Amino acid sequence: MYLEIVTPDTKIFEGEVVTATFPGSDGSFQVLSNHASMISMLGKGDIRYTEDKKKEEVITVDGGVLEVLKNRVVVLVERIVEL
Repeated sequence: MYLEIVTPDTKIFEGEVVTATFPGSDGSFQVLSNHASMISMLGKGDIRYTEDKKKEEVITVDGGVLEVLKNRVVVLVERIVEL
């Protein structure tokens, strides 16, 4: 599936991923290929995604909105939390 993560200022990530886990406002959830369409609010926490045969990447965010539609996930985050 195709994942795109953006803030109001910049594009953080864009590319094909195998799995992605998001910090939902009511708890974390995972999206896989061919997931049903949905829109969800994100809370503070980690977005975790895995590209094909690579290690898991982690981005800590401060909330946002996610849309899943036709094997494409678009994530609009308020800001990235620097660790």
